[in-house]
Amino acid sequence: MNEENIDLNDLAALEQLEANGAVVAVRNVSFRVKRGEVFVIMGLSGSGKSTLIRCLLRLIEPTSGQVIVDGEDVTAMDEKQLIQFRRNKVAMVFQHYGLLPHRNVLENVAFGLKLRGVSREEREERALKAIEQVGLKGWEKYYPGSLSGGMQQRVGIARALVQDPDILLMDEPFSSLDPLIRREMQDELLKLQESVKKTIIFVTHDLNEALRLGDRMAVMREGVFVQVGKPQDIIIKPADEYVRRFVQDERRMALVAAGNRKALP
Repeated sequence: MNEENIDLNDLAALEQLEANGAVVAVRNVSFRVKRGEVFVIMGLSGSGKSTLIRCLLRLIEPTSGQVIVDGEDVTAMDEKQLIQFRRNKVAMVFQHYGLLPHRNVLENVAFGLKLRGVSREEREERALKAIEQVGLKGWEKYYPGSLSGGMQQRVGIARALVQDPDILLMDEPFSSLDPLIRREMQDELLKLQESVKKTIIFVTHDLNEALRLGDRMAVMREGVFVQVGKPQDIIIKPADEYVRRFVQDERRMALVAAGNRKALP
């Protein structure tokens, strides 16, 4: 089995519009993600992080570069191949849950399997397992409108897991939740990852969330990766002044904990 799950080379989006004064959303970004790794892309609003994650699925077409997943070039796939790739290889969890209000939890989770032609017995069995994985056992017959925001997001995650994808793309899935619920969802994701071992690309604007969840993380600014590395390395050795300002509070805490108060900026 290949160690590398995703290999993205020199990806760019909206590049052809730059001469006309448009903002380049993604500029020649390259990175690799290992199988089973949680890779976090962190940046402020407008940094290009959500555009980038959509380029991986070609929800937004990149203007140049390659997206290689398990040796296959996603950017070269025809429409039929791309549909199969999206159905079988990757699932996406959005900030806004996109649940069907007229279907209950079980039906929402099983809906993607229904579209794929999976038998009713199998899709309900798989949906029940995914619902239990995200801690919603007993809520199968409830409708989205009767659930809290955190519970709705759990349904969204279960809907992704039931497809049994190799890769989960998560675009700020917890950002609209209250702080305590967000923390709980982060804990749930870490616990879930221990058992499912998916390759996860997680987008956030929250530094604390990035530090908690990421095996590695990238700091993105104006369409480029400013720094990529393990969270602790980015805190201790920020690549430039922008990253330094971003992590300064965490850096100060880390240095104090290490007893290195004299090194504080």
